[in-house]
Amino acid sequence: MMDSGYDFMTPDKLRIGLYVELQLGWMSHPFPKGSFKITNQRQIETLRTLGLARIRYIPARSDPAPPDPPADDPGAAQDESQHGLGSGTMVGDELPQVDAREDDAQRLRREHAQLIQAQHESLARCDKQFDAALRQYHQVLEQITQAPADAAATCGQLVESLVSDMLGQSESSIQLLSETTGDRAWMHPVNVTVLSLLLGKALGMPAHELQALGVAAFLHDVGKTRLPDRARLADVNFAPTEYRVYQSHVAHGVAIAMQMGLSSEVQRTIAEHHELMDSSGFPRQTAGADLSLGGKVLALVNRYENLCNPPRPAAAVTPHEALSMIFSQMKARFDITVLAAFIRMMGVYPPGSVVQLSDGRFALVVSVNSARPLKPRVLVHEPSVPKEDALILNLEQAPASGIRRSLRPDTLPRAAIHYLSPRLRICYFFEQAFDPARSEARP
Repeated sequence: MMDSGYDFMTPDKLRIGLYVELQLGWMSHPFPKGSFKITNQRQIETLRTLGLARIRYIPARSDPAPPDPPADDPGAAQDESQHGLGSGTMVGDELPQVDAREDDAQRLRREHAQLIQAQHESLARCDKQFDAALRQYHQVLEQITQAPADAAATCGQLVESLVSDMLGQSESSIQLLSETTGDRAWMHPVNVTVLSLLLGKALGMPAHELQALGVAAFLHDVGKTRLPDRARLADVNFAPTEYRVYQSHVAHGVAIAMQMGLSSEVQRTIAEHHELMDSSGFPRQTAGADLSLGGKVLALVNRYENLCNPPRPAAAVTPHEALSMIFSQMKARFDITVLAAFIRMMGVYPPGSVVQLSDGRFALVVSVNSARPLKPRVLVHEPSVPKEDALILNLEQAPASGIRRSLRPDTLPRAAIHYLSPRLRICYFFEQAFDPARSEARP
């Protein structure tokens, strides 16, 4: 037995009474829990169909092994005879056991296929909603000049739908989306809107405040439409005059919000989306004590998103690096309560982070339950499993697995890069989080 209190056994040695711990995600096996005592032969046969070379068990929690029967024990001989163990004859009562094994294997294959389909459908739903929001942002830009009231209505309806869905979920899961193509100028406001609303919810903001925050987040960069193309994206090489032109997008955004008839709360939040707690922001260098909660939320989320998806993709950092940079180098710029809530919500390894697990395998964080961020769901590089059939491992249901460290995607082996497909652009949406306490073996 190992010093850690557990040992391993090959599947052919399994017996009733062993307390086993499956080192698999909750979606990779059909049992209600990953740790349990074997109580019947059916469980043993199912365990043997999982394809594991060895299975971990805990001797201290297992029943003692029954003593070997004496060689001359007639009862043992009778038992062997009845089960076909001492002869080449297979008796009738073994046939149902063979059928049961076949049934278990078929059921596992069916459940595996259902889980794969559920994963694909969940991602497709989030992708579809994100794409719809992108189209609505484009629609708003087209409406603003000629029909500002219609543009305001479009924004309000979109945000109201997001807020309603979000508040209707006891726990939300932040989902990494597929590789999205399109104009970054459209993706950025949608990303910022989704994360701002999730953070506002985590901070306990009521529905009407979330509505104003969401509209402000959706429109926070709309003032850039009135700038020359050269000045729309921040550039470290800007001359002072160019930088002042860039900064003017804030004032233009507030003016457009007024033209649309949006509330003073929305206007104020837009005005503050580049203001910082230490008065180093722009355009007014407003001190932290005078900033609204919505402005604090929007400024933090906007900065995080710009680090992950900068105008020059080569300058992008990973989501894990972005959080680390903000916390270690920029903490004074952001409200500490808002920042702490954001880190709790996103987790130490936000979706999009490339990580190495404690067992050495590489993985991509694909979703985080915003209420349980320390155990995200990861897509694991498993060469023996086709990429299209890969199941997502829920680390919350795999106590033996954990994250060892974060990695930059370009440091992965080529096979892992191809398998995991780290995103060049990080896009998020949300869905109802799976609650393992309310389910046995599947979502």
